[in-house]
Amino acid sequence: RKERREVAALDIDIRTLTGQDMTEALWDAFFGFYLNTSDRKWGQAYLTRAFFSLLSERCADDLVMIMAFEQGQPVAGALNFRGGDTLYGRNWGCSEDHKFLHFEACYYRAIDYAIAHGLTRVEAGAQGQHKVQRGYLPTATYSLHWIADPALQRPVAGFVRHEREQVEHQIDAMLIHDNPYRKAKI
Repeated sequence: RKERREVAALDIDIRTLTGQDMTEALWDAFFGFYLNTSDRKWGQAYLTRAFFSLLSERCADDLVMIMAFEQGQPVAGALNFRGGDTLYGRNWGCSEDHKFLHFEACYYRAIDYAIAHGLTRVEAGAQGQHKVQRGYLPTATYSLHWIADPALQRPVAGFVRHEREQVEHQIDAMLIHDNPYRKAKI
């Protein structure tokens, strides 16, 4: 609640936009946010600017953008997609930092949207222990990789086996010790 109050006190207008609402100018702004996040996190910006325009053309009905504006100019955005009964959070970015704005746009507004539209789940994406205290319990995610070099298959399989055990222990510990939901009395 404190985080939401602090964001509400900012002179920022947060809007929930659909694919039809997303203009090229808004996509330009979001692409800048995306690049900024990649630069900050030492990541690789693997999506192109043209990709984002294609989202409006081909996925407009499934696209949910939560975008923050300051003095009418976009300053942050959280890209989400609807699928079945779930809202999937995918990309976040900003041009300037505002305390708790990330949590408001990516988590709280996503939950608000899901409730308002009868969705039963919000999947906020992999990683981030900070998500647990905001109501997102950890769940395992899976991926499939093909290792072309036979000499690497055994060592990679061993690493993955060890990592899987560690992740399972971490999830269990977070569910026990960091779970924000009160235990129901039976």
